[in-house]
Amino acid sequence: MDNNTENRTPILNIAWSRFAQLDAAAEKLENPHYGIRRWIFILGVFASLFAVLTETYPDNFPAVGKVVIKVLLILSPITASVLAAFFNKFYGGGGWLTLRAGAEEIKKEIFMYRTVLKDDPRRRVWLEKRLAEIHRQVFRGLGGEMAIDNYTGAIPPYHDPNNPDSDPGFHDLGGDDYFTFRLSDQLAWHIRKVNKIQAERTRLQWFILIAGALGSVFAALGGAFSLWVAVAASVAAAFIGWTELKNLDDTLKNYSKVVIELMIIYDHWMNLEVEERTQAETFKMVKGTEKILWNQNMEYIRSMQEALADADLDEADLVDEVLQNAVKADARFKKRLRDSIVSHTDETLRDAEDTLVETFDEALGTIVEEASSELVQEELAAMAAAASQAVENIVSRASKLRSTMEAIAEDYAGVEFNAETPASELHGLLQRLPKTGEVKG
Repeated sequence: MDNNTENRTPILNIAWSRFAQLDAAAEKLENPHYGIRRWIFILGVFASLFAVLTETYPDNFPAVGKVVIKVLLILSPITASVLAAFFNKFYGGGGWLTLRAGAEEIKKEIFMYRTVLKDDPRRRVWLEKRLAEIHRQVFRGLGGEMAIDNYTGAIPPYHDPNNPDSDPGFHDLGGDDYFTFRLSDQLAWHIRKVNKIQAERTRLQWFILIAGALGSVFAALGGAFSLWVAVAASVAAAFIGWTELKNLDDTLKNYSKVVIELMIIYDHWMNLEVEERTQAETFKMVKGTEKILWNQNMEYIRSMQEALADADLDEADLVDEVLQNAVKADARFKKRLRDSIVSHTDETLRDAEDTLVETFDEALGTIVEEASSELVQEELAAMAAAASQAVENIVSRASKLRSTMEAIAEDYAGVEFNAETPASELHGLLQRLPKTGEVKG
């Protein structure tokens, strides 16, 4: 059936968009998750290698070469520690597993919508509610932080228009369509994954055995070769850690079980005659397949989360301890600064206090002596005499002024001063007023 844009149901378009968004976000987190861990393992091997090279560096080689190796020896564990701390901060929680679970659950509900519920008029409302529930579950699983990009690719993702067995994603599915687009597709995918995981596990086991054998050879040779045992052990430990991180054993068992269960449903459908492929058989196939795939998805996520919890990064302890010590050192430094300032201020205040007290005591001790000296006594006597003379002069002048004013008042008691008063009278009055002796003008 053609996947025409005009035939797209809005709710299916929304569902496929949300699936693609979560799927892309999961892949975006998953790739750095393994990339960073890979570099941590590699740097651990390099640290052992550089340590041995530093110890065995020939004396007749350029000295600068040994310096470079020592620098690399120091940088290797530090860089690994920084990467480990970064990993624990942003990828240690396995957020990509939560996103993957959300994407797969949306995909499961899309196929239920297109098969079991294809004749139910309430299916649009049902799918909308399921999308809301799934997104809330993902949000809670991510700890309340859901930073994902918008999806701008093809809808649905992974659809190949040139492949007739590729699901267009929007039309309702009958039994044969579901068998082709979902059951057969997932069975083939899991068979490929089982073979790929088996090959990777075998390859890693060979690497581990070879590294262990080399360590035994180096130990048997002894002498300078005994140092290389540490390098071989580091390589073996790195491969073992990578195997545990990928959780290859549990994943292989999980996928193998899915292959068996899907193969049973596959064989049952293929064994049915055309007239036996009823709606009941179709629904039975759909529900059985989706249950197997969902249980497999949950089991995979559970086992991967356990693997993440077990694969603690001890390398991160170096950076964490350095940061903790730096914070403590900074607190001690600031406290010592405060104590130094307080101590210096207190000492300065005490010195100033002592100086002022000494000055006061000195002034208090000399003031009596200075006051009783002959010169001071003469000055005080002169000041007293001058004050007495000034008082006498003031009293004399005040008394004279009063007498003069009383005489003037008596002489002019019957005179009325107005506009018609002769100028000679006014002039005479002014002439009799007492003079202050102050310079005018």
